Amino acid sequence: MTSQELTQQIFKKKSFLCVGLDTDLERIPTYLLSEKDPVFSFNKAIIDATHEFCVAYKPNIAFYEAMGVDGWKALGKTINYLHSEYPDLYTIADAKRGDIGNTSRMYAKAFFDDLGFDSVTVAPYMGKDSVEPFLEFENKHTILLALTSNEGAFDFQTLKTGDEDLYKKVIRTSKEWNNSENLMYVVGATKAEYLADIRKIIPENFLLVPGVGAQGGSLEEVCKYGITKNVGLLVNSSRKIIYASDSSNFDEIAGAKAEAMQNQMALELEKL
Repeated sequence: MTSQELTQQIFKKKSFLCVGLDTDLERIPTYLLSEKDPVFSFNKAIIDATHEFCVAYKPNIAFYEAMGVDGWKALGKTINYLHSEYPDLYTIADAKRGDIGNTSRMYAKAFFDDLGFDSVTVAPYMGKDSVEPFLEFENKHTILLALTSNEGAFDFQTLKTGDEDLYKKVIRTSKEWNNSENLMYVVGATKAEYLADIRKIIPENFLLVPGVGAQGGSLEEVCKYGITKNVGLLVNSSRKIIYASDSSNFDEIAGAKAEAMQNQMALELEKL
């Protein structure tokens, strides 16, 4: 999916919501544990209940890797279900990969060719040659970790390199890489006030913004500093939506939570 097609979906649905599928067997309703594939059963129910209110889904790959082969099978079934039933939805592999070039190329093939994701999150610490293999794939996006929502972000990301914060240096440098038009960036909602400076460096690129909801980020603040005329935002919510209830109608309650966020986003889009 191209950025233009994603933007069209955002305006069509009046939503820039991304639902995170951080599916944990210890948190899903217990009655699902008797299913043959409880993870897929949970994901399918969440997707069916929320798809009309969002434009993207983001499985956190660690939750699937932790379950071994069964987890990978559930992830594959989830992505295949999205492709077959809701092909207009954007998919993000939240994998946070980053390694030397030939290894990165294999990671890229795994998520783009084999699983068919539209994008993957990548750590930039190893630099240009660890990221460019991801950028070679046509109509696929690489989402670079820029300024994350966790407390430890301040350990390194905001340190000065010369007269510039490190995260700004990373963003500015990445613009010079091959196929940099395929880059998106992770910027945490809990760092919303930093978005104004980030937009001076990358005024048009899409930003994936986690941290709204359970981590306390404000949608209004994110939009105040980060939204563009073409929106340029994917705001992720995971736990606030998918674990809103552990009752038998957990999916309906998740759908209601997603709809509430979509309504807030529609109001922000009206301001454009």
